[in-house]
Amino acid sequence: MSFDTVIPTAKRIERLQYENPWWTTGNVQQTYQNMSKRLYFKLFYPFVKETDIKRAVVLMGPRRVGKTVMMFHTIQELIKEHTTPQKIFFIGIDNPIYMHISLEDILLLAKEAVQANTLEGCFVFFDEIQYLKDWERHLKVLVDLYPKTKFVVSGSAAAALRIQSTESGAGRFTDFMLPPLTFHEYIHLKDLHHLVQAKTIKYGGKDIPFYTTHDNKAFNKAFMHYLNFGGYPEVVLSEKIQTDMGRYIKNDIVDKVLLRDLPSLYGIKDVQELNSFFTYIAYNTGNEFSFEKLSKDSGIQKETIKKYLEYLEAAFLIKVIHKINDNAKKFKRITSFKVYLTNPSLRTALFSPIIETDNEMGNMVETAIFSQWMHRENLDLKYARWKMGRKEGEVDIVLLDNKIFKPQWCVEIKWSNRYAEKPQELKSLIYFCKQNNFNASLVTSIDALSNKTIEDINLTFVPAAIYAYNIGVNTLEIKSSW
Repeated sequence: MSFDTVIPTAKRIERLQYENPWWTTGNVQQTYQNMSKRLYFKLFYPFVKETDIKRAVVLMGPRRVGKTVMMFHTIQELIKEHTTPQKIFFIGIDNPIYMHISLEDILLLAKEAVQANTLEGCFVFFDEIQYLKDWERHLKVLVDLYPKTKFVVSGSAAAALRIQSTESGAGRFTDFMLPPLTFHEYIHLKDLHHLVQAKTIKYGGKDIPFYTTHDNKAFNKAFMHYLNFGGYPEVVLSEKIQTDMGRYIKNDIVDKVLLRDLPSLYGIKDVQELNSFFTYIAYNTGNEFSFEKLSKDSGIQKETIKKYLEYLEAAFLIKVIHKINDNAKKFKRITSFKVYLTNPSLRTALFSPIIETDNEMGNMVETAIFSQWMHRENLDLKYARWKMGRKEGEVDIVLLDNKIFKPQWCVEIKWSNRYAEKPQELKSLIYFCKQNNFNASLVTSIDALSNKTIEDINLTFVPAAIYAYNIGVNTLEIKSSW
């Protein structure tokens, strides 16, 4: 007797009816209607509505960033735009009731449940697609078999999804990456727009549009909350979860990604070792590492460390940033690099919340700034480090143009107002600007907003929270214009 005959078809249809309440009520559950939309919704929705091109949409990203909620918001929007509710199917593949049956069989069950004659013009949402073995082959078949049906799938086993989607879905799938919340989205979800005002700031002798705040104290308080709790919509909106971040994030995000989301694809056998390695990296987010030092500290072989870093990066938990020298040239041999969490609140989940005066604040602010830039996947961000006499010079962020192999701009991340008063102390930054013919650079602060010129280099000092907010705003504007 096969497993699929154990569960009667009627039970599966009952489950489908339960998952799709709009078939009878005409609306998605009130819970989802009450939730604020992520700002990324405006970018995602047009991909779903695009029915002329025969492509499925693969919504991917880390756990708990709001992929399922975005699907329900999409369904509600389709209904609002007069799509017949019975033409919209939502199926949670992680439910064991659908085990051992193909995507097409599930689809035909949904068709039977609404007594439809055809699947033409239907929108089909498969949630947590990675729970189905060989999902990408199943999906490709459906896209070919039902050209007039739009398929949208989501998945959290991001590392595996990206490999399989790219390899198997060429020409059939459109990938949409939903990252953790930006600080801009955090302000939106918390309805703190009153703290923000549009202005201009001087940069390199020009006035550029910029958002600032009239209340630095309140804005920095929000930024601190974002650093500790801000990566996940559910955490942001639930004080209960914030009191037990360790259990919520660690169990539901870190452990599942490290222990369940197919590390075997990367040839990783010792998941406990991987877990310990990630905890070490998370504690030291923003620090420089070398394979030698990592291997010595952990007792793990260099080749295994490379594999762990590759997997953690593909699972959207970390970002590895490589080094350039003072002339913005890449090193031929990668010996050292920096590692940042893709979301600063992961550190809080694993350890404890930080406060403004903690020693870790510098690295956490750097991590937060990098995590805003990570939403633009096509940027080649580096950090610069070089010998400068007996000391080493360093600049935190440098953008390289890959076409001409030249740096475009550089930024120094500080959590201090000291340098706005004593810009001459920024020796590394000034030296790097001169070496690369920059006449301007940006330096973050706690709450200092000013301009200083030192050795013909114009330095714009901007509060770190304000800078993080503006990166988020600009990223959405750029993505909207693609």
